[in-house]
Amino acid sequence: MDSLSDRLKKSRISVGLNQTELGKIIGVGKTTISMYETGNSTPSDEIKLKIAEYFNVSVDYLLGKTDIKNH
Repeated sequence: MDSLSDRLKKSRISVGLNQTELGKIIGVGKTTISMYETGNSTPSDEIKLKIAEYFNVSVDYLLGKTDIKNH
């Protein structure tokens, strides 16, 4: 299964957002999104929830614990 960094990047690209745009949506900078996508940083639980809500997926999917996007 994919990791959070993989799922985040795939989700972002699938809706046509760049890192700056996603950062503005969830309230972080482009560099922070880049660090999440490379696995050099892990988002807080609050940010994970924002990401999951924006992409309409479960946090478990985002974390790579399941391949089911929504429960």
